[in-house]
Amino acid sequence: MSVSDPHSDSAALPRLGVDTGGTFTDFALYSEGQLYTHKVLSTPEAPEQAIMQGIGEMGLADICALGQLLVIHGSTVATNAALQGKGAKTLLITNSGLEDILTIGRQNRENIYDLRPKRRKPPIDSELCFGISGRLDSGGNEIEPIDADELTQLVSTIKNLAPESIAVCMLFSHLNPGHEKAIEATLGKSHFVSISSDVLPETGEYERGIATWLNASLGPLMENYLTRLADQIPEKNISVMQSSGGTISCSQASRKSVNLLLSGPAGGLAAAEVIKDKIGATGLLTFDMGGTSTDVALIKDGVRLTREGKIGRYPVSVPMVDMHTIGAGGGSIAYLDEAGMLHVGPESAGAKPGPACYGLGGTQATVTDAHMILGNLKAKNFANGNIELDREASQIAIGALANQAGMQTKEMALGILELTNEHMARALRQISEHRGEDPAAYRLCSFGGAGGLHVCALAEKLEMHQAIIPANSGVLSALGMLQAPGKRELSGVIQENQREDLRAILLRAEALAEQGRRELMQEGYTDIGIAQKFSLDCRYRGQTFTLEIPLIAGSTHRSLQEDFSAAHETNFGYRLNRDMELVTVRVHLKAQNVALDLSKKTKMESASPQEGIEGHVFQRATLVYGQEISGPTLIYETSSTSWIAPGWMAMVDKQGHLLLDRQI
Repeated sequence: MSVSDPHSDSAALPRLGVDTGGTFTDFALYSEGQLYTHKVLSTPEAPEQAIMQGIGEMGLADICALGQLLVIHGSTVATNAALQGKGAKTLLITNSGLEDILTIGRQNRENIYDLRPKRRKPPIDSELCFGISGRLDSGGNEIEPIDADELTQLVSTIKNLAPESIAVCMLFSHLNPGHEKAIEATLGKSHFVSISSDVLPETGEYERGIATWLNASLGPLMENYLTRLADQIPEKNISVMQSSGGTISCSQASRKSVNLLLSGPAGGLAAAEVIKDKIGATGLLTFDMGGTSTDVALIKDGVRLTREGKIGRYPVSVPMVDMHTIGAGGGSIAYLDEAGMLHVGPESAGAKPGPACYGLGGTQATVTDAHMILGNLKAKNFANGNIELDREASQIAIGALANQAGMQTKEMALGILELTNEHMARALRQISEHRGEDPAAYRLCSFGGAGGLHVCALAEKLEMHQAIIPANSGVLSALGMLQAPGKRELSGVIQENQREDLRAILLRAEALAEQGRRELMQEGYTDIGIAQKFSLDCRYRGQTFTLEIPLIAGSTHRSLQEDFSAAHETNFGYRLNRDMELVTVRVHLKAQNVALDLSKKTKMESASPQEGIEGHVFQRATLVYGQEISGPTLIYETSSTSWIAPGWMAMVDKQGHLLLDRQI
């Protein structure tokens, strides 16, 4: 039985969650009922080096080599390559006459009032875009076959161009993948090939094409990276987090690179969902503040997924956690523009050289340096003791910026933090208020190495009265890897002549579910532990956009029409006296994850505070269940630091989480 089977004896093997961030690589180890955490500086050019460094420092190298350690990994390789435009050299094959489909897109202008927009580099250069014969009609029926001689000639041309990967996107292939599969078979295994009917079998040739291009261009990079990682960790012992919040086997991950773009942040939301249920909260507004960026999301009835996500300027229509990301992290660089106005981010100091106080050669002022100036960080024991912070270096970096602005150093540090908080508050409003949700109805959940230092200020800006700083908040995304279930999100387009036949649609859903179950069982999950849900993408006739409506036993066209109209009214404020049409059937599969007992062990006496610069100071490891702490207080731990502001009270719950309540 596979070692990834949560119902087998392998569940007793140590499990290591790894979150590779832009600045730090975080580790969460669960072994024999105990949780251990660790942090090392990331190695962006070769992420596996930081992973193996952490495994070695945690004393796990031997059992890892013997295949006695399960590694669940959140990777930023695909994300960084997509954002930086460093994907593999990719060639596009499509229908003759549609070679420019990815360049033209939807003809949307990013700045609608800009009369002289700058020309953007297309996803694929025109000399790498090829159209061939072969056509399907809108029902998926062949009206023109592929010319075999033309395809043979194209294969010869491809050899001369020597691309690293090939994306194939033909019209209506989501209804009939025959032409794409014939092209794939002809190309053989000499290239990394992605076909759109596998990557995103849905309507929308542009969105489907972009997803296929991303998958093709990122695939060789992920394949190379995972191969290097598997040279040091047995491949069968590696799982990779998907953007949808579930895991996938290492062997499948490189073929589904477009599904890994939010791999790391999804881990934090998986952990936050568990926390929400444990504390009985109606919902959480989350922000994950790391060294490079901050990710915000809203969790209500589970983690929300979206198919309208973006990576850079490109739409990513595969399922991913619904979050908003901004360039505001501990390493975000502060600077003055030509007019003397202060800015923070999005550029980051990264892992090396990092903030000035890291002592690794950084000289520019960052958010972390501002905290150092204000006494919010301890020089020793930072990042598990891997870095001894240099306050004098922060003084020089912030001081230089302050002199440039004609301000005092402390005043500049406060200004940097205030601007950073405003950036994050704006992002939190976008994920809540802009969608009709009142932030005050939620509890603000902070995690990431820098999150606990900003949680009270952000809650006050959003007029929220409750917050939570989870136990192990500095490595929560890594912990979430351990708690994430195996998942599959599958879909199939409903042809127009089948939209009235619910029985046929249900049979299609069952077939998709069987495909997904087979994949999960190949990863070691047992069929009995796999839960499934069906849904339908619906719209009024004449509309383009759809809403997802649950498909349950006993659903009828009348009940679906009413459910859709009610959802339409909730989302858009009105309903129409118009027939609904069914567009896509979706299947959501979730395998049972391993339950972790992370209960807080009580002690006989509460910890006593030490006197700090402007209040009390606690070591978080000494806090006990039921202990109450009033601000102003700093709480230190090896992976993060938290600030309980004046007017706030924190209480330690059974899991070791800090539940914050605003007193004024």
